[in-house]
Amino acid sequence: MGSLYSDDPTWLHRLPAAIKLAFLALLGTGVFLTNELVVLSVSAACCLVIFVSLGRAATRVKPLLMGLAFASVLIGLFHVYMQQPMVGAISVLRLISTTLMGIALTLTTRHTDLLAVFAWLLSPLRFLGVEPERLSLQVALMLRFTEHFFVLWRRLDDAHRLRTGNAGGFKILAPLTIQMLVAARRVADTLHVRFRR
Repeated sequence: MGSLYSDDPTWLHRLPAAIKLAFLALLGTGVFLTNELVVLSVSAACCLVIFVSLGRAATRVKPLLMGLAFASVLIGLFHVYMQQPMVGAISVLRLISTTLMGIALTLTTRHTDLLAVFAWLLSPLRFLGVEPERLSLQVALMLRFTEHFFVLWRRLDDAHRLRTGNAGGFKILAPLTIQMLVAARRVADTLHVRFRR
């Protein structure tokens, strides 16, 4: 499966996956615990600075950033239409902060490192008869397929743009769905063979 992980070294690559996950969890919780526009603006600005500091590694996710910008505009316009501009601003700032840091985590963290962190966090469940390795694998697969979705979307959109000169839009939805189902089936077959041993 395709990956958004960047091999271009950055300062964020050197931080342990556990620290990055903890920061993302605290950030995600914090931005939803406050409605202060100033606090959310500072948070979004800091996340933007962190993301830009990744340099060349960040340039490979331009389609995702375009999608973020488009979603932010739509959310903002919707709330303005509903005569709730403050709610719109708060929602957009939350979206920007969490999305930028989520993408930064994906760009700078290997899946094996994430899997190890999940397994460690879930290890207390072993006393309840739950296998933490399998549960952490499920969480990692969910994240992996989310990433793979965006990678496939970008590839199909680029191919359509080269062929027609226009963005793919809904026209690439069918091939995107088919390829995702094929990838899911391939992974399922691999896991079935592995766990039968």
